[in-house]
Amino acid sequence: MINLEQITNKVCEIARTSGKMLKKFADEKVDLKIETKGIHDFVTFADKESEKFIVKSLYELLPEAGFIAEEGTSIKKGEIYNWVIDPLDGTTNYIHGIPLYSVSIALMKNDEVVSGVIYEPNSDECFYAWKGSKAFLNGKEISVTKTSHLSRSLVATGFPMMNYKYINQYFEVLKQLMFDTHGIRRLGSAAVDLAWVACGRFDAFYEYNLNPWDVAAGTLIVERAGGKNSDFSNKNNFIFGKEIISTNNLLHDELFKVIQKHFNMK
Repeated sequence: MINLEQITNKVCEIARTSGKMLKKFADEKVDLKIETKGIHDFVTFADKESEKFIVKSLYELLPEAGFIAEEGTSIKKGEIYNWVIDPLDGTTNYIHGIPLYSVSIALMKNDEVVSGVIYEPNSDECFYAWKGSKAFLNGKEISVTKTSHLSRSLVATGFPMMNYKYINQYFEVLKQLMFDTHGIRRLGSAAVDLAWVACGRFDAFYEYNLNPWDVAAGTLIVERAGGKNSDFSNKNNFIFGKEIISTNNLLHDELFKVIQKHFNMK
C-alpha cells in the first residue's frame, strides 16, 4: 500500500524542478529545436528534457509504475500503477514567449486517478490533490466557486487546433456562451484551465480533442475541490474520451445542456 500524500508531495517537488527548468530555458532563450508532430502540434527540446527528468524521477519514486507520457520517453506499462505526464502543457504559448504553461503529472491506479499535480512556473503555483484529500494550492486548501447560473459565470475553453470535425458546433456553443455568461477565456493550457476551475478563478471549462495527459491531474484536483467532470455525453469517459466538461458542480447541468444542444452527443 503506497502513501498517496507522501507520493503527491514528492511529485510536487519533481514538477517544481521540471517547471523551473522550463522557465530557465525560456528566460535564457535556449534554442528550442522546434519540431512539428502534426498540424498545430509542436514539440521542443524543452518538452523532451522536461519529460526525461520527470520519467527518471518518477521511476525512482515508484519503480513498479508505468508511463503514459506525451513525448514517449518511456513506453513501460505498469500492471496496477501508471503515471500520466504532460511535461509541457502549453507548448504553443511557450515557443511564442507567452508566460503561461504548465507541468501536469497524474498517477492512475488501474482506471482511477489517485494523485494529481499541476505546476505553473511563471506564477510559481503548484496545485495538487490525492484520493480522499482536499485540493491545495501551495499548501492552502482551495475550492470551486458557488456560482449557480451561467449568466454569472466565467467560462474557459480551448480552441480546436487539430481536429476540426466539430468546428461548426464548437462555434455555436461559443456564440451562445458569449451571450449567456460574463465571458469566455482561452489560456492555452488545459491543465491550467482545470486548476483555475479548482481554485475558483473559472466557474467552468470545456474542450474537445484532448489527451489523457492534458486532463488526468486536473480532473482529480477539480473533483477534490468540490467540482464535477464529465464528457460531452455527461458520462465519465473524460480521461480517455478526448472531451471534457469541468465545472463547480452547480453549473454542470446547465453547461451540459448548452453543449448537448449543439453537439448532439449520445
